[in-house]
Amino acid sequence: MPSTEHDPPPPSPEDVEESLRRCRILDLDPVGIGSNAVFLASLDLPAGTGRGIYKPRRGERPLWDFPRGTLYLREVAAFEVDRALGWGLLPTTVVRRDGPLGPGSLQEFVEGPEDEVAVDKEELERNLLGLAVLDVIINNADRKSQHLLVDSSGHLKGIDHGVTFNTEFKLRTVLAELGGQPIPKTWLLELRDFWQAPERVSRLRARLRPLLSADEVRALERRSRELLSSRHFPRLHPWYGRPFEW
Repeated sequence: MPSTEHDPPPPSPEDVEESLRRCRILDLDPVGIGSNAVFLASLDLPAGTGRGIYKPRRGERPLWDFPRGTLYLREVAAFEVDRALGWGLLPTTVVRRDGPLGPGSLQEFVEGPEDEVAVDKEELERNLLGLAVLDVIINNADRKSQHLLVDSSGHLKGIDHGVTFNTEFKLRTVLAELGGQPIPKTWLLELRDFWQAPERVSRLRARLRPLLSADEVRALERRSRELLSSRHFPRLHPWYGRPFEW
């Protein structure tokens, strides 16, 4: 429904994060069929019952090229990078050590837009390019089309970032056709400005330290420098660069 002067203001990102960290997880329902366990969680939030996406470590399928039991941490690390850049392209995601099935990630549920919400398609296209830049620097090995959502305000949100931050080049994306195209100047300038701000970089490194290895953090910085130097999306192999759909 359209907002009115009597509607309470939406919670701030900081409030959302704090709620996800502290709320009681009331119930879990399995979501879809995939490689790893994913649950729709019913949450006891300050404003009432809400929903979130819970991915427990114990539900992760072992992968030969990623350390065992780290995918949920990579979900959170991807959010931390997006937040540090100030792009707002990923839902708030936190680590919950006390989850019903043990440690895991808990992510803000992305509600779709109501019929009354006007979706700006040009803004979606612009932000899709920004998400593609983010995917390059976090080395997203699994960007599928169903991982691209539109939230209740009509803004693009990317989800599912468990297979990211590998030190070896792993980029696989439904956006492979962007390979070789120039990256819009706006995204390059914001990326450059971030890495040229020592205090911002230091804060991000501190946030990533419990989530990734030191080599993985250094690889993130290396990929960012390489992208700033090339100014173009990387060209991908027509087969290996595309994600498998299921």
